Amino acid sequence: MSSDPSAVERLPPPPDRAPDLDERFTGALSAERWVAHYLPHWTTPERSEARYRITPEGLELRIDEDQLDWRPEDAPLRVSNLQTGTFSGPLGSASGTHRHRDDVRVRTETPLRLLFAPSSGRVDLTVSATRDDGCMLAAWLVGTEHLSPEDSGEICVFEIDADAVAGSTVARTGVKAHHDPRMHTDMAEVTLPLDASRAHTWTVTWGSGETVIGCEGRVVRRIGQAPDYPLFLMIDLFEIGPPRGAYPKAAMIHRVQGWSFDE
Repeated sequence: MSSDPSAVERLPPPPDRAPDLDERFTGALSAERWVAHYLPHWTTPERSEARYRITPEGLELRIDEDQLDWRPEDAPLRVSNLQTGTFSGPLGSASGTHRHRDDVRVRTETPLRLLFAPSSGRVDLTVSATRDDGCMLAAWLVGTEHLSPEDSGEICVFEIDADAVAGSTVARTGVKAHHDPRMHTDMAEVTLPLDASRAHTWTVTWGSGETVIGCEGRVVRRIGQAPDYPLFLMIDLFEIGPPRGAYPKAAMIHRVQGWSFDE
């Protein structure tokens, strides 16, 4: 993000209609809008289940001291995640959303649930990133893969490591091709003139072959490609590496708004 006001590209305003997804996290977490597990088909429920609590400020994702690694094969890695749907093939198959490794197989068969899965749209996320040791807050839109295993591209709205948060913040953002031969990975680090541990809003719009990612009303990346198939939204807190430091570790999701541009 440039410090020259004349060089700032502003994000467009949100659509002039009610969001298809509008979550302020008051009361119990809605099972009609969220799955509180991280890619549950590749592991088992006690490992994929999110740790969280509802607060007056929003939903606090947590990593607790007794939390299990998400998958033994990926350890040490603990995750608390919200996502807007699920898909897997049959038990033992390699079919499912976000095949992050070639050797993954379905351990918990999950039904197809398209709670919010637009092929084009806009998402606004207001979050407070973590400063806890070894942690990262991330938000992705990932191809569901329920129509084709090639529909696996990802929009990385942001990945913010705890040790990159200070008076200014470094974040990773862009797109990842994964198993989609029609896309190419285009990721970059951006420096934001803000302390990301305080509430700030990220925006992504995608469609018609372009992805635009912004923060606090300003465009930070404009990318000449976009997935054109259904995407689940995922918001997650990771602890990467062996347990250390004080617990619980936490990050806050204050509000999520989403609009589908699908006709």
